[in-house]
Amino acid sequence: MAENKEEATITDEQTTEQISVETEEVVEENESVESESASLEAQLAEAKDKYLRLYADFENFRRRTSKEKIDLIQNAAEGLIKELIPIVDDFERANKSFETVSEVEPMKEGIALIFNKFQKTLASKGVKAIESKGKDFDVELHECITQFAAGEENKGKVIDEIEKGYSLNDKVIRYAKVVVGS
Repeated sequence: MAENKEEATITDEQTTEQISVETEEVVEENESVESESASLEAQLAEAKDKYLRLYADFENFRRRTSKEKIDLIQNAAEGLIKELIPIVDDFERANKSFETVSEVEPMKEGIALIFNKFQKTLASKGVKAIESKGKDFDVELHECITQFAAGEENKGKVIDEIEKGYSLNDKVIRYAKVVVGS
């Protein structure tokens, strides 16, 4: 029996050692899992922070571009208006001179000069008049107001132009109102 007690004591000591080693391994494993968990939480917090900063930057960019777009739309015609103001000044001077001038010929010349200046300003901005009279009727350029019997040679052609058409950089901005031969 003494041998059994010694064997039991040795077995108990070995078991205690095994439990102690296993406990240390579990504790080390727990510490490893906790440190890995802490590391993952830190990475998650860092990713959330980066996401929030990126989202804020995007929102700022969106607001800024939206504001710039609104400003651009509101001030799109600024250059044209700046070039038209001197023409308005010319009309005001001409209007004042109408009160004192009795001759018609100088007034006609003045108005013709202002009209030419106005046409040059529009042409510099890409505005062109659409030539219609005597050309074939084109629905892409013309709006038919009425048809008039004009014989076989003028059938389908523009006989008269009621209102000129205009294009801006090759895009029709106003269709010419015309009379078409039938």
